[in-house]
Amino acid sequence: MRLLNRSAGRLSRHRRGPLAGLAVVLLGLLLTGGLYTAFSPAQAGSTKSSADQIEQGRQLFIVGCSFCHGQNGEGVLSEDGESQLGPSLVGVGAAAVDFQVGTGRMPMAQPGAQVPEKQETYDEEEIAALAAFVASLGPGPAIPDESDYTLEGLSEEERQQAIVNGGQIFLTNCTACHNFEGSGGAMPRGGYAPRIRGVEPRYVYEALLTGPQNMPNFSNGNLPPESKRNVIAYLNSLEEQPNYGGFGLGGFGPVPEGLAAWLLGIGACVGAAVWIAAHTTRSNKKKADA
Repeated sequence: MRLLNRSAGRLSRHRRGPLAGLAVVLLGLLLTGGLYTAFSPAQAGSTKSSADQIEQGRQLFIVGCSFCHGQNGEGVLSEDGESQLGPSLVGVGAAAVDFQVGTGRMPMAQPGAQVPEKQETYDEEEIAALAAFVASLGPGPAIPDESDYTLEGLSEEERQQAIVNGGQIFLTNCTACHNFEGSGGAMPRGGYAPRIRGVEPRYVYEALLTGPQNMPNFSNGNLPPESKRNVIAYLNSLEEQPNYGGFGLGGFGPVPEGLAAWLLGIGACVGAAVWIAAHTTRSNKKKADA
């Protein structure tokens, strides 16, 4: 009994030592980090980037992107310090790079209210390297996998339900800017919402995930991946719908349709009336004096 009491006393004295608290904290951090690494779910579409790929992306970034975004992606302010030449890319993730560079919007040709889509500057390998480098700057959304935005494996009934659900989400959140069928539209201060019909599904998913330019971002927290997939399914279904009126007129709604009706329809009627009046047989005989 005395031996046990002596051992307990020694342990108690060491536990109250100055380094005991630090040792417990370090042990707790190591245990927590190990458990998180072992059991945390992998992010959708995430891939392990090699050091060589990240270095290749860094070299491309310094040449083509660092003038506006800084050599480390920290962003660059204008000379007066009141506006930003290029925003910080820390934490935007690989998905934002894949969307902006893959659609040719970056590198930007010239500053403006809207960055238009154009022919891409880099090939797929270089885009992947740039995405890997930006992803190494800070955690952010990864490039989605094809299974995230396709309806593969669903029955016909489940497909139709997904399209209906995607249409409800789109009509509630997207039609104010992109039109009810995704044909795009004008926005204030020289901007515009681009046409999203016919756009590659991966880029639509990434735009929803990252919110480029004036568009709000719909993270997986406020719009689940399944809902994003349903929105893409609805947009794809629009390609199969016929134009029951005969002419789509860009799908911009009643304004171009009414304009066409006035200019073409009523204008044609007025023109026909004028032509008939101009070619009507007129009498040249003068009335006899009474």
